[in-house]
Amino acid sequence: MKRYYISAMLCAAVMAVSGCGKAEESSSMPEPGTSASQTETAPTGSSQPQDTSSKTEEVNDMKKFESLIVELPPEGYDQVKEGVSYPKFQKLKYYSTTAERDSNVNVLLPEDYTEDKEYPVLYLLHGFYGNEDSLADKANAVSVILTNLQQSGEAEEMIVVLPYIYCSKDMPYVTAMDLENSLNYDNFINDLTTDLMPFIESSFSVAKGRENTAITGFSMGGREALFIGFSRPDLFDYIGGVCPAPGLIEIPNSPMHPGQLDKSQLRFDEDKKPRVLLISSSKADGVVTDAPDSYRAALTENGEPFLSHVLNYTGHDHTSVKPHLYNYFRLLFR
Repeated sequence: MKRYYISAMLCAAVMAVSGCGKAEESSSMPEPGTSASQTETAPTGSSQPQDTSSKTEEVNDMKKFESLIVELPPEGYDQVKEGVSYPKFQKLKYYSTTAERDSNVNVLLPEDYTEDKEYPVLYLLHGFYGNEDSLADKANAVSVILTNLQQSGEAEEMIVVLPYIYCSKDMPYVTAMDLENSLNYDNFINDLTTDLMPFIESSFSVAKGRENTAITGFSMGGREALFIGFSRPDLFDYIGGVCPAPGLIEIPNSPMHPGQLDKSQLRFDEDKKPRVLLISSSKADGVVTDAPDSYRAALTENGEPFLSHVLNYTGHDHTSVKPHLYNYFRLLFR
């Protein structure tokens, strides 16, 4: 089994983690709109998720979501369309008592945002060496993908929050790929729950409750999103990660992290199971190697339902992030 280590490949690829890279789509990719090649739930034939009143039925609904997962989205899903207005991210500051400093956050509001309506919230976390701008750039097309899906009736209106997730009282930004810096990313869970979520909820018209709150992220942000989801299932009913970094569970002799959780902890109490748990990854990703599959294996061993989105030719960059977002947006708050 491959193990996570600091290598020339990893250091070279880390710039792609911060800005989600410049790689182009491979010409050998399968046709857009094809089904994902791996899932961990049985198809039911339902094409649209349905609301239910029973929590047990909501958990079972994850099987219905499986039919919505595609490996690659259809052509044009990330393209600006004539006559459509696309909202832009606005950069704000809030005081983090956890880091004892002002922290930046990008917020995307629906185009027709109004205080007369309450909106669910998605927290979207950047990768190692990244910041709040990394996933807000043109390459990742967050606003375009979401707006196009809303125009076609495939996604709900929501507030999207892109925070700066490196959280330390002593270090304002990441300095190396080592355990000390990795632990500062782990500390974001405290900033999120103590400082950022209250700030968002007091600044905007937010629909509160776990059923209205989602989290996902890329690379290190994907690992932290999964860690936060398993640690605080009382807050999040929708949990995801794309190309999640190693370190969520133990990796023997790793110089980066001893593991945030024991693999037996990758499970939820019956009354806190998420409505959606989606892990996306690429077989061609040489940065996080087999980390996503190790998380899938632990979930399977624990008997924990999840959705699996496997890409074949995309990279550790926006080419994987965008398909993940296309699928995830279509699952949220439906």
